[in-house]
Amino acid sequence: MNFDEIIDRVGTHSSKWDMMEPIYGVSPKDGISMWVADMDFRPPKCVSDAVAAMHDHGIYGYYGDDATYRAAIQWWMKERHGWALDKDAIFTTHGLVNGTAMCVDAFTAPGDGVVLFTPVYHAFARVIKAAGREVTECELRHDGAKYVMDFDAYDAQLTGRERMVILCSPHNPGGRVWTREELEGVAAFARRHDLILVSDEIHHDLVMPGHRHVPMSLIEGAAERLVMMTATTKTFNIAGAHAGNVIIADPGLRARFAARMAAMGISANSFGLFMTEAAYSPEGAAWVDALCDYLHGNARLFDEGVNTIPGVRSMPLEATYLAWVDFSGTGMPAAEVVSRVQESARIAANHGPTFGAGGADHLRFNLATPRARVAEAVSRLQDAFADLQ
Repeated sequence: MNFDEIIDRVGTHSSKWDMMEPIYGVSPKDGISMWVADMDFRPPKCVSDAVAAMHDHGIYGYYGDDATYRAAIQWWMKERHGWALDKDAIFTTHGLVNGTAMCVDAFTAPGDGVVLFTPVYHAFARVIKAAGREVTECELRHDGAKYVMDFDAYDAQLTGRERMVILCSPHNPGGRVWTREELEGVAAFARRHDLILVSDEIHHDLVMPGHRHVPMSLIEGAAERLVMMTATTKTFNIAGAHAGNVIIADPGLRARFAARMAAMGISANSFGLFMTEAAYSPEGAAWVDALCDYLHGNARLFDEGVNTIPGVRSMPLEATYLAWVDFSGTGMPAAEVVSRVQESARIAANHGPTFGAGGADHLRFNLATPRARVAEAVSRLQDAFADLQ
């Protein structure tokens, strides 16, 4: 595994690199793409070998007999997360944005409210609104170092129209690994307000040293209203496979979700299933361990560099590879910050307001790229704000 290798992705139909100029005005010829949450690394060899075996066989038919696929998921969750799950609880969707949309469709009705702890992954609000539901934004509180939850405020804020809450765990974009006590608080909040609890745990394998992710499924009292969402796609950089899992322990919720899956005619993409089974293996686990160490080094390099810029602060990263940077201390209008990052530094990064309430004055930077690129990005940002030094 060589995470330092520079791989040219321009002209390969890469959203991250081929769409940065139309969206951000940053040319891939001299720009650095740090927006879309995929990595500039090849997946582990076991995954590439699985795709090669499909190619060598030469027939790409319908996938059948998914027993080994389900067993691989069970093995991974038990070995890596201490979570024993029922194979019959697993539904495969076309990625977790699709999984989120399916949950909204199965468990809420038009006009219902869905709670988000914002700022949070922007696709949640997009699919909720597209389905004709309302977003209730419960803003996370910054305690001076990290985001925390304020359930007293959230209790007062709810209107009674809410039917679901979606948790991002670990948190994107803040990089928080929620503690067991915080997760217990979320579960209690869902019980108080009789909400279906959807826990999107797509980043659960990408945890920095010194931190430990706790699956919501291990929180006492959560199971009766809980929908878990997991995937290999972020962990192993195979997002194009569009394979994700919705895992539901409660029989009643499971039946409701199965009915919507059947009504929508959804079946799995065989490429994603083959890659998932290969990834959830001892070889895949060793690769993830090495990846997390590398990402931790990238995060340290990035934080140490950008935090030297007066008025700029990167939130300490506990998980994910997404740095959440607050520019409010510069006193600059948001438009000027964006101009300096995109036009002067020639970096494409996600704009904070797209993540909802609390996202103003922030940008999100993807650090899952060779370290030389991270170092170059830091240098460019320091130069773009050199007048503040």
